[in-house]
This record gives sequence, C-alpha cells and structure tokens, in this order.
Amino acid sequence: MQLNTLIARQIVERATKIIRYPINVMDDNGRIIGSSDPNRLHKTHDGALLAIHDNRIVEISAELAGTLVGVKEGINLPILHQDKVIGVVGISGKPDQVRRFGEMVKMTAELIVEQADLMAQIQWNKRHREELLLQLIQGSKLNETQLLSIAERLDLDLAQPRVAAAIKVIPKKGQPLTLEQLQKLVHLLEYPERDNIVGIVSVSQNEVVVLKPITLINHKWSTTEEAKRVKRLLKRIGQEADFSIQIAIGDYFPGLSGLSRSYETAKATLACSHTKQAILFYQDHKLSVLIDSLMHDQWRKEQVNQPIKTLLEKDSKGVLIKTLSVFFAQNCDLAQTCAELHIHRNTLRYRLEKIEQFTSLEINKIDDKVQLYLALKCM
Repeated sequence: MQLNTLIARQIVERATKIIRYPINVMDDNGRIIGSSDPNRLHKTHDGALLAIHDNRIVEISAELAGTLVGVKEGINLPILHQDKVIGVVGISGKPDQVRRFGEMVKMTAELIVEQADLMAQIQWNKRHREELLLQLIQGSKLNETQLLSIAERLDLDLAQPRVAAAIKVIPKKGQPLTLEQLQKLVHLLEYPERDNIVGIVSVSQNEVVVLKPITLINHKWSTTEEAKRVKRLLKRIGQEADFSIQIAIGDYFPGLSGLSRSYETAKATLACSHTKQAILFYQDHKLSVLIDSLMHDQWRKEQVNQPIKTLLEKDSKGVLIKTLSVFFAQNCDLAQTCAELHIHRNTLRYRLEKIEQFTSLEINKIDDKVQLYLALKCM
C-alpha cells in the first residue's frame, strides 16, 4: 500500500476538521503530497525523512527548522500500515502546543489508509470476479486447474453446482439506463447472496449475468425453489432501486464447461421472450428457444405462421385462437379445456372442427398438431 495524493488530501481534510493547525502529508520519499498550504506541495521535507528512516516521532523546534530543508517547526509522525512506514503526517506549530494532537492525527491518517486499502482490495476482488465470470460463460481457454486456482484466491467455490441467469435491466419509462443502476443491481445480487458470481456483461445491452448456486437432488434441481429466491430479489429491487428487471435462468449442465452452455440457454431465453413476464426459465420455454432460429428466415417464418394467419383472417374475434391456446395449455385434454373455457364439450368439438376446416390441418394427426402448436409458439 502506497500513499497517493488522493489519500493525502483526505487525511489533510479530515485532520483540519479536528484541529486548526496546518497539516502536511509526506510520502515514503519525504515528498509533500498533501498540505493545508498549497505552496508546500511537491517539496522534500527533511523532518519526514528522519521520521521515515528511524520510524519515530520527530519534533522540530524553530531553531532546528532553520537548519533543515523544506521544514517548519512542528511535529512529524510516521504513518504505519501493516507495521511498515508508508509516509509521515506533520502538524505545523510550536511542538509544546501541537504535541497533544499528534497521536490523534496519526490515528486518523492510519484509519484513512486502512479504509483506502480495503476499498482497493474490494475493487480488485470485484474486477477479478467479473473476469472469472467472463472466462466461465464464454468458454475459457484456461484449463480447469487454472480456473479453480483463480476461484480459490477469490474465495469462490466452483465445485458448487451453478446455473447461469441473464438479466435485462429496465429503467423507468422515459429514463436512460445508467452505469450506477447496473452497479446497484450487481450489489443487490452479491449481498446477502455472497456465493453468487456476478458481472456486467454489456452496458449497451443492459445485461448483467449471475452464476447462481443450486442444490441438486438426484442430479436435478428445483426451479420452484429458485423462483422463490428470484421473487425475493424482485421485492428488494422494488424497495431499493429505481428500475425493474427481467431475468432468464438457464438449464443446468455439469462441470465448469457446463456454465457456458447454461449461459447460452439463459441468454437465448431472454432474447426470444416476447412477454413482460419478470421470471423466465429455459425449461419452461425450451421449445420456443429451440425453434427461435426458424424465425430468422423469412420463408420459414411465413410457413410456420401460416395456420395462425389463416385463423386470424377467418376469426376476427380470436375465439378459435384462444381455444387452441387453452387446448394446448391443457395438454390437449378435452375435459380440462372445457372447464378452463367454461364451455360444453360439443362447443369445443365444434371449434376444433372449425380450426381444422380453416387451416386444412387435422388436430389428431401428430404432424398437423405440431404445426399448429409451433404456429402458436411463434406468434
């Protein structure tokens, strides 16, 4: 840890609020890097050099000050960090008058240094956690031993099974998204969930990624339990943040290499979502995600959408579309579909016959049924 001008300025500002005497801060070379008197900046302080060399308090009388370079009468105290002298804090004035303030100013300086060192460590840790996350989700060129070594230094357990979640940050209507909002989300994801590995993947696309620990039972994990955790996160965001989120949670794949596959499923789920639903699980939208590439070719898109387009032309009120949607949502169970729609079985049969008539597809034929189902999925 080294003193810099920013830390020195903080020491001077804090100390001058405590006492009214001029304050100087010198680095480990005895150069003044912070001072109540700007005219003294960047000059070498011989009294500080003595304090650094001998690791002791050096008092300078008016007579002694006249024999030293860049020195005024006062008291100079070494600043220690981890038992090492990293600089000196000086109080200008008659030693008998300023001596009583020495230890207090020294303690203030050392507390500021400790705080700055802690913040630097936190930033180092945060930066390297993000770098590790990118290595994991992008398919790292590093081998597993190297990744585990990096994780160990960051106090992260990569043996813990994890799934990737891709999160889109949505600012309030009419407001631009800021980096501070993304950083706020990262903080909410990291605390109190300290085992999450979180990073901002794309500022321009408002995307944050988190590798979330999960519990496997018989090699499976519960989306129900994960949904409860996400709902708690959404509640906290509603209470503490000025934005909302949409989160897509990918599937689980074993091993470190599985994390990149999990991220791909999460990212694809978020990308192909056409709903405002806050929580999306790849497992619940698997077919939609897998067939999403069909919609990138115009002729395939037109072919898939044709049955629905025909129904919309023949049924402007959308009754048949709704009936078909409920029918598939109820796994093609006639009784459950009737109960959900509050209609008689004969009414349902009539509507299904109309769908077959308009689309030239037979619901009881597996290929035709799949075409209708895909058409709904790609609406």
